[in-house]
Amino acid sequence: MKFPSLFPQKKTGTPTAPISKEDKAVMDQFEKGVSSLRDLIAPSGFKVKTKSLEIDGKFATTIYVTTYPRYLDTNWFASIVNFDVEFDVAMFIYPQDSATILKELRKRITQVSTSITMQQEQGKVRDPQLETAYQDIEELRDRLVQGTERFYQYGLYITVYANTEEELDDILSQVEVLLEGRLIYAKPALFQMEQAFTSTLPLGHDNLAVNTNMNTSPLSTSFPFVSSDLTSNTGVLYGINLHNSSLVLFDRFSLENANMVIFAKSGAGKSYTVKLEILRSMMFGTEVIVIDPEQEYRYLAEAVGGAYLQIAIASDHRINPFDLPELAEDENPESALRENITRLIGLISLMVDGLSAEEQSIVDSGLWETYALKDITRGARWKNPEVPTLQDFYNITKEMEGGKNVAVRLQRFVEGTFAGVFNRATNIDLDQACIVFNIRDMEEELRPIAMYVVLGFIWNRVRSQLKRRILVVDEAWIMMRNEESAKFLFSMAKRARKYYLGVTTITQDISDFLASKYGKPIVTNSSIQLLLRQSPAAIDTLSEVFYLTDHEKFRLLESDVGEGIFFAGLKHVAIKVVASYAEDQIITSDPQQILAIEAAKKELSANA
Repeated sequence: MKFPSLFPQKKTGTPTAPISKEDKAVMDQFEKGVSSLRDLIAPSGFKVKTKSLEIDGKFATTIYVTTYPRYLDTNWFASIVNFDVEFDVAMFIYPQDSATILKELRKRITQVSTSITMQQEQGKVRDPQLETAYQDIEELRDRLVQGTERFYQYGLYITVYANTEEELDDILSQVEVLLEGRLIYAKPALFQMEQAFTSTLPLGHDNLAVNTNMNTSPLSTSFPFVSSDLTSNTGVLYGINLHNSSLVLFDRFSLENANMVIFAKSGAGKSYTVKLEILRSMMFGTEVIVIDPEQEYRYLAEAVGGAYLQIAIASDHRINPFDLPELAEDENPESALRENITRLIGLISLMVDGLSAEEQSIVDSGLWETYALKDITRGARWKNPEVPTLQDFYNITKEMEGGKNVAVRLQRFVEGTFAGVFNRATNIDLDQACIVFNIRDMEEELRPIAMYVVLGFIWNRVRSQLKRRILVVDEAWIMMRNEESAKFLFSMAKRARKYYLGVTTITQDISDFLASKYGKPIVTNSSIQLLLRQSPAAIDTLSEVFYLTDHEKFRLLESDVGEGIFFAGLKHVAIKVVASYAEDQIITSDPQQILAIEAAKKELSANA
């Protein structure tokens, strides 16, 4: 930096006069008043102690990792990264020459092999530690030769800060506990605090030089950027991110599809979670339709002024499976009719416990004739048509050549024990924002059929009017037991996006669900997956489907009610579902709470 008023100017061709003592004194005095970059960023005070540093009244200490376990879990470093204290981390990774390492490993494997042989010759009991070392060295040699692994020197240093020495010791103890919980041990950089501190500054200088041998696989688990967020500007609150206590705020309709699957054991909080999402989604104008096999959504429907429809033999609510959707102006009526008949073929197959190829052709012809009976043909457009019933189909089929066998097996639904359940005109109206179909009182044998009929009725409504909707199918494993009902559920999940529909599939019987050939496709066609607490019998199956790490498997086995792993697109986080007191009173499934609420209602009614 040059200042003309203080420094003599050099003129071309003219020799510069020597600087006088007075000018030199002025220049020295000026330079003392000029601040350099180092002056600006340097602390006002820096005191080096044996176990810590004092910098501008703040205390710091550095530890370095010395020992790692044989196996490192994925994201093991997350507990440190998400620890709510002030700290700096430095990682130094030095690639090593594979040829040199292979020579060293060859020597080491010879030594270990010789030790094992000598122990065997001396008749000693085998040494598991030697045998494990032998296996590890051989495995590492294979991977280095194949090029799937590299070898490195790895140094990990952590500098923590505090306002007092007592607070610093307390924080340091907590960090060591977090590490030791994963069998990772660290030491303070005694008598090397200055070198250790500068090693964690963003300068790239490894002045401490304490490194550990490590190959690619365990080194990759040390990736520090593990604090994943799942928060957007729109959507509903699903819960709290257990990694960093942030909010899991998400709009399921912002993904490629709005489908969701929930897997959990009984009592893990799956219905509670879904009811909470329903309440919060309805605040944004979303229409919700629920198939409820266990009467868990009754209080919710009553609280929001929704419709609660009981589908059972003794109930007055009826759905005609032959109902047709309303036609859009540009929709081909023949295509809509074909789709409806295809669905009905699946329903008839479900009712009669399967159809042969010949019987499928007979049923197909019978269905076309049944609709033709009401002037509903291939090319005819309809508006509020008079649709046939199962009784009409039965009457036509029993008169068809080869159809008597189908009619005989269908008779119990028309004239037998189950007459009146599926062969009457629809008498329900669906104008509410929340509609719950309860099938708890339906006979066990009829539950899959009832769910199929209800889904067909819902699908006609969905495709007739484009609207933001969520369809909840609770205990979906019931439908997965039969191929036709599983196929229909998969078809809905696959096509739901076109009609602004999100299908939520809930199940506790994971084995039955995934055993169906349509189970895994339903999972892959769902952009959101929620795994809550699992049983040991199901965890391995889930691990194969969702590629869970050992740490995630342990989390699902040991998690509390309402805790699990939330997958949304390519991201996933550990989640805890949290409800307010008012929401909890509406959605709780705890029998003790429900009895207390009912008692309070009776007391209020009596006082009124």
